[in-house]
Amino acid sequence: MKAFILAAGAGTRLRPLTFECPKPMIPLLNKPVMEHTINNLKKHNIESVVMNLHTLPEMITDYFGDGKKFGMDINYSMEETLLGTAGGLKKCKKFFDSTFVVMSGDGLSNIDLTAAVAFHKKKKALATMVLKRIETKFPYGITLT
Repeated sequence: MKAFILAAGAGTRLRPLTFECPKPMIPLLNKPVMEHTINNLKKHNIESVVMNLHTLPEMITDYFGDGKKFGMDINYSMEETLLGTAGGLKKCKKFFDSTFVVMSGDGLSNIDLTAAVAFHKKKKALATMVLKRIETKFPYGITLT
């Protein structure tokens, strides 16, 4: 199975940290936050990934390389102009030939991807979005259900 990792954003809400470091590379527990995403993908037998890049892309490509040191096959899609979530995914459509997952490169999650994909296939869904209800209210990132 394959995954698309969203890693192109500018990280404006984390400035000044993101002036010199892309948001997915901000360290958390001594490793970039996106490495936690990679580790969760690997845990669920997802070994082929494409990341869309825009802001300071060389910091990401230099760190992750071809993915071999993480037991992954990592590819990159450069965005000279930000394409947005759907645009970045559409640009990579030839990479995906069957069910795949889309993950945020700057979010921390231990989601059970195996269960999420099984649920998706059981429902024979075209697309499945996994959400978690939280009590804290943020002025952004809200999904109304």
